Amino acid sequence: MNDVSRREALLLAAAAAFAPAAANAADTALPTVWDLTHLYPTPEAWETERKAVEAALSGIAAYKGRLGESAATLKAAMQLISDITKRVARLFVYATLKGDEDLQVAVDQERRQNAQALSAKLGEATAWTSPELLRVGREKIEGFVKADPGLEKFRFGLLDTLRQADHTLDDQGEALLAAAGNPLQGPRNIRTQLVASDIPWPTVEVAGEKIRLDQQGYTRARTAADRAERKKVFDTFFTAFKGFESSLGAALSAKVNGDIFNAKARRYESSLAAAVDGPNIPQAVYRTLISEANRGLPILHRYFELRRRLLGLSDMGYWDLYPPVTKLDARFDLAASRKLSLEAMKPLGPEYGALFADATSKPWVHVYPQKGKRPGAYVFGAAYDVHPYMLLNHTDNYEGLSTYAHEWGHAMHTLLAQKAQPWELAGYPTFTAEVASTVNEQLLVAHMVKAAKTKPEKLFYLDRVCEMMRATFYRQTMFAEFELAIHETSEKGEALSGKRASAIYLDLLKRYHGPKVQIEDVYGLEWALPGHFFDYNFYVYQYATSVTAASAFAERILGGGPKERDAYLGALKAGGSDYPVDVLKRAGVDMTTPEPFRAMLGKFEKTLDEMEKLIA
Repeated sequence: MNDVSRREALLLAAAAAFAPAAANAADTALPTVWDLTHLYPTPEAWETERKAVEAALSGIAAYKGRLGESAATLKAAMQLISDITKRVARLFVYATLKGDEDLQVAVDQERRQNAQALSAKLGEATAWTSPELLRVGREKIEGFVKADPGLEKFRFGLLDTLRQADHTLDDQGEALLAAAGNPLQGPRNIRTQLVASDIPWPTVEVAGEKIRLDQQGYTRARTAADRAERKKVFDTFFTAFKGFESSLGAALSAKVNGDIFNAKARRYESSLAAAVDGPNIPQAVYRTLISEANRGLPILHRYFELRRRLLGLSDMGYWDLYPPVTKLDARFDLAASRKLSLEAMKPLGPEYGALFADATSKPWVHVYPQKGKRPGAYVFGAAYDVHPYMLLNHTDNYEGLSTYAHEWGHAMHTLLAQKAQPWELAGYPTFTAEVASTVNEQLLVAHMVKAAKTKPEKLFYLDRVCEMMRATFYRQTMFAEFELAIHETSEKGEALSGKRASAIYLDLLKRYHGPKVQIEDVYGLEWALPGHFFDYNFYVYQYATSVTAASAFAERILGGGPKERDAYLGALKAGGSDYPVDVLKRAGVDMTTPEPFRAMLGKFEKTLDEMEKLIA
């Protein structure tokens, strides 16, 4: 599942209006609203299924103490848990999608809470399984798997459970941690409520239009052509945020302390160690990412200087990062976005192209912004027996087109994995999830650069390559460095207030952007803007590692042949059948070394070289 795209910072602009965008005539042949009846015919049917699943949970206990009896008993227990988990996932998908159509509808938000509660109950009902599997032991379990082919699809999960023996508690401890899952969502819910409804966002006038500076309005208005208006947007927005620094800081501190609690409970040396151990990613990958990004900061600073020249500015401010360096008059409605994406994905071969063409014609997507709809974009593919669903907030600019290609990368990853793998092995972790989406982005922009007919058009698309590097590699790594810093601050026993978080973040902002980019102190509160810090535990670094791996794959696909293409598609089809670092390594990209990071930074430098030649 990939329920929140890394593009949140860029894509909130797609939800720039409260009313749905008017569909173009060319769009009318394509569905623009998802059909949730593919999941459940009615909300009442959803509630009936929820009650049935909740009742079925009690059946899991019948296998407690029996997993070592025989291969047949182990298979029956694993299959029952798998089947119930699949049903819970489908319930959760529907509740999330329905809730995100309009965040102001109380009954839909309550349904989402009921789905979260059911997930927590499933965790409690199965909490005893890992401790018991450890008591059964590796030798016996491997013997059962060898004796019964029906257990083969559970092999990876069973062996992964054994791998984490040192961090698995007894039955009572696992049940307690499972029960704590729902309460630990409190910081996320508090931050969401504050930002979505409780903060009195101000209104500013930009280009003669009054805009309410909530997150959506801010993301839209910060691209204003007038520099003074951009500065006003930044100052007004972050000053409004600043009034809630203490409350947001309390929520962030609670989230960090929750992560530390889980890490200590499972006997990890740190929150970072606990976070990366789940998908078996070496801590060195996280720290190498930060190290290589810092080593490459001069390249980023060179880009800021080039951006200053392209914008015709005498100096550079943080408020100058978002307007396009050249004007692009082209508009990309839904039909055009689909057509261009299909053309750009041709290097991925006929199998991918045919599946893409078919899927993009189906009613699986909620396309346009509307009042109350969740901003941003994501794909939710956890309903294995149905198909992935996609939330967009499409506007007819290049960001809308790029978002379309990006999110369909997620959906195609899901479709390919589910076709190749059983339910138990189809779900893939975030570390590989963002690779598929970002490869699509890179293939798209390469296609647009090649097709550009004028110098300004080519500069626009080359700048999109640079912006991908800035926003997805450097910015997400800066976020990762901030996340590591706030956890280490709390782990040392130091207080983490909103003011302290802002000071840490402001220092990173200034270091990453260099001495020539002006940054006001109030912008240090930007840490409260990405919801990821409140939702997940060491999550955002995977966007930076993913764009790095995606860059390597895109270069291999565009410069290679069927072998390179098929190696990449094989990684997508692997789903969750192996650890993500190993999946990528088999496909030819080793993320445990500095090489992919250095190759991507080299690509950034070459792009800057090309842009500088164009404007020389």
